[in-house]
Amino acid sequence: MSAVPVTPHPVSADAAPAAPRLLYKPAEVRTGWRVLPTRMAAMCAVEIQKLRHDRTELYTRAIQPALWLLIFGETFTRLRAIPTGGLPYLDYLAPGIIAQSAMFIAIFYGIQIIWERDSGVLTKLLVTPTPRAALVAGKAFAAGVKSVIQAVVVVIIAALLGVALTWNPLKLLGVALAVVLASAFFSCLSICIAGIVLTRDRLMGIGQAITMPLFFGSNALYPVSLMPAWLRVISKGNPLSYEVDALRGLLIGTPSHLPLDFGVLALAALAGIAGASALLGRLAK
Repeated sequence: MSAVPVTPHPVSADAAPAAPRLLYKPAEVRTGWRVLPTRMAAMCAVEIQKLRHDRTELYTRAIQPALWLLIFGETFTRLRAIPTGGLPYLDYLAPGIIAQSAMFIAIFYGIQIIWERDSGVLTKLLVTPTPRAALVAGKAFAAGVKSVIQAVVVVIIAALLGVALTWNPLKLLGVALAVVLASAFFSCLSICIAGIVLTRDRLMGIGQAITMPLFFGSNALYPVSLMPAWLRVISKGNPLSYEVDALRGLLIGTPSHLPLDFGVLALAALAGIAGASALLGRLAK
C-alpha cells in the first residue's frame, strides 16, 4: 500500500516573510541628557591622551611651584613676617601653591581652543551631534585632570621639604575634587576670553594680566585678615580663595568652610561651562 504524499499548505502572497532572529541585542541609542556624560568622558579622554605624546608641559610647569616653595616659602618661614597662627609658613603656603599651579595650567587653556579653530578641528567637532556643553565640559575636566597631576608633583615636593600633610585617602580625594572644580572654572574662563578676543596673542596678554591679580587677591600667600578692606571684598569673590581654603582644611587641618568652598567651586564650574558653551560658536565663524 503506497503512502499518500502530503500536500504543502499554500502560502498567501500577502503574507510577509518572518523577520530573522538576531543573535545580539542592538545597542540602545542614547538621546537627550543621557548623551552628555558619555560625550564628556570621550572628550576628556581625547585631551588626556595628548599627555602620552608630550609630557614636557608637566615637567616645565613643575619648576615654578618648586621655586615658590624652595625660595619664597623657606625664606618667609625664617623671617616669620606673616602671622599664620603658629603654623609654619611653608605648611601654610603649600596649599596655596597647589591652587596657583593648577590655575596657571587652566587659565591658558583657551589657547588650545584657538589652535583647534585655526587647524579646523573645532569646526569638525561643532558639526558632530555632541552638545557644545559636553565639548566644553570634557575639555574643562581634562584640564582638571592635568591640574591634579600637577598637584601631585607639588604635594611630593612639599612632603620632601617637611610639610605636615595628611595622607587620609578620603581627604586626598577631596583635594582632587577641589582642584578639578577650580581648574574647570578657570579653563572655561579662558575659553570665554578666547571666544571674545579670538586671537592667541590677545588671550596671552589678558591671561597674564589676570593671573597675578587672582593669585595675590586670594588667601594663597597670606591670611585674609591682613588684607585691606577693598582687597577682602575681591578675595570673597575670587574662586581661588575658596579652593585654597578647602585645600588647607583638607591637607593640613586648618579651620575651613568645606560645604561653602565646594558649593562655590561647583557653581563657578557650572557657570563657566554655560558661558564657554555660549561663546564657543564665535570661534568657529
